[in-house]
Amino acid sequence: MAKMLIGGELVDSVSKETYEVRNPATGEVVDRVPKGDEKDVQQAIQAAGAAFKEWSDTTPEDRGRALMNACELIKQKSDEIGRLLSQEQGKTLFEAQLEIHHLVHGLEFYAGLASKVRGSHVPLPQKGAYGMVVRQPIGVCGGIVPWNFPLTLMGTKLGPALAAGNTIIIKPASTTPLATLLCIEQIQKATYGEGKQQRTLPKGAVNVVTGPGGTVGEELLRNPRIRRIAFTGSTPVGRHVMEVAGREIKRVTLELGGSDPMIVMDDANLDLAVKMADVGRFFNCGQMCLGVKRLFLQESIAESFVGNLAEILKKKTVGNGISKETRMGPIHLESQRKEIEEQVEDARARGAKLVFGGERPKGGDLDKGFFYLPTLLTNVPEDSRVSVEETFGPVLPVFTFKTLDEAIEKANSSIYGLGSSIWTRNLLQANKAIDKLQAGNVWVNSLHYGYDELPFGGVKASGVGREHGPEALDYYLEPKGVVVVNA
Repeated sequence: MAKMLIGGELVDSVSKETYEVRNPATGEVVDRVPKGDEKDVQQAIQAAGAAFKEWSDTTPEDRGRALMNACELIKQKSDEIGRLLSQEQGKTLFEAQLEIHHLVHGLEFYAGLASKVRGSHVPLPQKGAYGMVVRQPIGVCGGIVPWNFPLTLMGTKLGPALAAGNTIIIKPASTTPLATLLCIEQIQKATYGEGKQQRTLPKGAVNVVTGPGGTVGEELLRNPRIRRIAFTGSTPVGRHVMEVAGREIKRVTLELGGSDPMIVMDDANLDLAVKMADVGRFFNCGQMCLGVKRLFLQESIAESFVGNLAEILKKKTVGNGISKETRMGPIHLESQRKEIEEQVEDARARGAKLVFGGERPKGGDLDKGFFYLPTLLTNVPEDSRVSVEETFGPVLPVFTFKTLDEAIEKANSSIYGLGSSIWTRNLLQANKAIDKLQAGNVWVNSLHYGYDELPFGGVKASGVGREHGPEALDYYLEPKGVVVVNA
């Protein structure tokens, strides 16, 4: 049975209660994990607070070395981690390894950034005086991570937190704690320094508490000793996170839902755009906050584009992610599959045309899991649920437009504003989209992808603050104004 990690030790929950983690492709139990509650979080806070004194005094260079060593330890366990991730989340082994690669790349990025933190010198009007701005770690941080990319989205919180000199408590999604626990075990073993001065990460610098959001997550939000919360998840839950954490004046970043538009002009590289529409929507079974959720095609190319995309979907093998032949795994939760089915049914009832999919695959082992065929819809009404809500699964609604201005207006009609893309060879059209699309990120002739080097986050109902890039480090550092007078 898996254990939580608190204070550098693998432990059971205080209550000794456990719960099952099941494979969404088979329904089988993968493992049992501790069912943590408020008492476990309080122990983790105590351990993280004690470790903060040592870790914040560690040199930035050594923090970077520790993160780099952690990356090597994760790589050594990548096969085992990837298999666990596939079993608990449902994604294919290929997708699981890509996620591990993204995790490692992100930690390496912040390892290099740890020693690059800069303050500033400020001239003051007072004679013989000057000002400085120094940037210091905040303290104990909390990271609440969803189930769709549990490792990558854990890393976007842990990497900058540790690089800045903070300690952190990770609360993984209840359904995907196993690969996270194995990764954190490796990170806890990370060393820095040389020879007799070599040390391991302070016990309590990184902690993982498993259990329900209603107890573990709520204690992270309410406990005043947690000074920083980073949350990735749905917009409704994000509103709750901001409200509760705000009572304690915590620093909060929220990376929430999205309904990303992909706009394809008739002068685009259409072969590439078709392939990227497939990857952008159906990778990870469409369970991506920055996935392509609405496809806008210029009228003259719409029919051929849809036809070519449908041919790709017809060849896509749906099944257990552990199988090397599988190209799309199951939806993670049965409740989520039901919601997707209701969204598709609503669109069809309003007049949408089903081009492909729209049902559960049947037969053999497919009946055991939460599978759903990749689905393509055209003639989709703009007031249908797949148009106005976030569809968190393998469903792609297609819309047509005459002019770029029309496409941008339709794209911006959503309450969300996470990612977006424009596909064109015309630089003027690309620049107009960059300027006018209401989104935290715009990709030009490129797949919707969160690069570690660039800030990532949303506007409107898609969130507050940024992860990735040097900008993310700012959210883990407190600026302090200093005045020095020559006396």
